[in-house]
Amino acid sequence: MRGKFLREKFARGDYVYGTHTIGLVSPPIPEWMKKSGMDFAFICNEHIPLDRSEISNMCHLYAAHGISPMVRIPYPDARLATIAVEGGAEGIVIPYVETVEEVRQVSAALRYRPIKGAYLQAFLAGEKQFSDKLTVYMEQHNENLYLVIGVESIPAIENLDALLSVDGVSAVFLGPHDISCSMGIPLEYDNPAFIDTLVNVIRRCREKGVAVGAHIDPTWPHYKPCLEAGMNFILAASDITVAIPALSEKFEYVRENYEKKQD
Repeated sequence: MRGKFLREKFARGDYVYGTHTIGLVSPPIPEWMKKSGMDFAFICNEHIPLDRSEISNMCHLYAAHGISPMVRIPYPDARLATIAVEGGAEGIVIPYVETVEEVRQVSAALRYRPIKGAYLQAFLAGEKQFSDKLTVYMEQHNENLYLVIGVESIPAIENLDALLSVDGVSAVFLGPHDISCSMGIPLEYDNPAFIDTLVNVIRRCREKGVAVGAHIDPTWPHYKPCLEAGMNFILAASDITVAIPALSEKFEYVRENYEKKQD
């Protein structure tokens, strides 16, 4: 699925599915992962130390198998966003945004690429216009790009309506860890106040026609209200967090049934 079609699914309110790819960088992996029904691969360059070549390789591998590569850049920055796109990213996730200007600059960098610098700022200020030829070119050049904004703090939630008003925002990413810390209840993911906060944001996003999701395990019972509220951007766990419990279960089976009997 190319970015254009994923962006259209976001706009329609369809469900989209993916996972945080931390360790699955071997060439055959994207082909296997496609069998899960993944729409996108979430590649994090905020918390995971990946260089440009590694990110580019992952983007091209997943895109070649119809999985849209979505890259979370280290911080809200237009140049970092375009660097990721030049490496093969289709979706850009900007973490921990709180101001309209942060979103506006990155959105413009994606929508009007390759225009930047003084020309772009003059256009955004209404002082210059793009020619018809340039407008058509940019629409075609950037048709597979989409923007996801990270709403991960109380200030961002309080400013949500303004953030959603920026042209070019396709989806909202909720960071449960950072939100819980911002609320003063770190890691209390089953706290009713925390769940109510997520539900409130989800409803507000969907009312604006913006897709919304969180980095969670959607099978956890306390996240049921989030799904019922309309959360449709499903970022389910990560390759590592899915693999570890599965391996642990198999190891424990042998320990309980065979190893301990030999003691």
